Amino acid sequence: MADLTLDEVRDRLCIEDLHPLVGGASSLTYAGQLAGRRVVVKVAPAGIAPTGHRDVLRQCRIIKALGPTPVPVPEVLREDTGDPPGVPPLFVMSWVDGSSLEPLFDSDGAAATAVVAERFRRAAAVMAQLHRIPLTALGLEREPGVAADAEVERWCRALETVDAALAPGWRDVSRALTNSVPAPLPHALIHGDFRLGNLLAVEDTITAVVDWEIWSVGDPRVDVGWFLINSDPRTYRRATPYVGNTPDVDELASIYQAALGVRAPDLGWFQALACFKSVATWALIVKHNRRRSAPDPDLESMSDTLPHLLSRALQLLG
Repeated sequence: MADLTLDEVRDRLCIEDLHPLVGGASSLTYAGQLAGRRVVVKVAPAGIAPTGHRDVLRQCRIIKALGPTPVPVPEVLREDTGDPPGVPPLFVMSWVDGSSLEPLFDSDGAAATAVVAERFRRAAAVMAQLHRIPLTALGLEREPGVAADAEVERWCRALETVDAALAPGWRDVSRALTNSVPAPLPHALIHGDFRLGNLLAVEDTITAVVDWEIWSVGDPRVDVGWFLINSDPRTYRRATPYVGNTPDVDELASIYQAALGVRAPDLGWFQALACFKSVATWALIVKHNRRRSAPDPDLESMSDTLPHLLSRALQLLG
């Protein structure tokens, strides 16, 4: 992959004080000043086609579409198609105050437990706001939808590429999911990775939903299941200051359904799907980590969790 320098991005946009932001594996993220205003720049990697999760203009499109809605997102200020792969596309959005947390992974406990608990509750309500928006209001009425059984197939394809010892018995979980797919709900916009780590907040107020790399249209419970397992200490079983101090998943599901205005049945199945997705995602991360000259021991340690996640999925399926 060709390297993209700070100077190239700075000169292209006439942005001052440009510097990298931590995070984001699929695109490059910078902060800076544009005409005296704090901004964030997302740039596709140079030298490769900006497709899939690297398609920053697809992310830009959905953020712009959400701008007039109740879902808090940054304001898109500028976009540039570039000339890929040599000159990658990018977009500029407003800086949004706030911090993001991973309470079931963070060991420092920097935020007050009461604040974190309320963030979970507010996040459940924001997720419902997202799923209430008609697809026509977002210009997505012709966007192909992804069915729940297709989600299972997607993660099966990923697991077929990893060492079988990483996820023993995953085919049994796959069959159990496939044999019990719930009746679909009307499709909605799905974030794809809706959890506290992808929300900005000031104290307990959610200020922005960020990281739209894998948005799609499909059954909204795909988001709900992912959010719930990432709110449940039983999922990853890590010792953090927040374990025992966060709302339980039944409370969060109730908040979501109350804000949505309708019942969302079969959430246990979608939590099981989310556990299966997590197994596939982490198995891929571990696989690539093992290929590095100096593997990250923290990433390798997640391999011990994968059998538990598969067992948890079967437990959720009853």
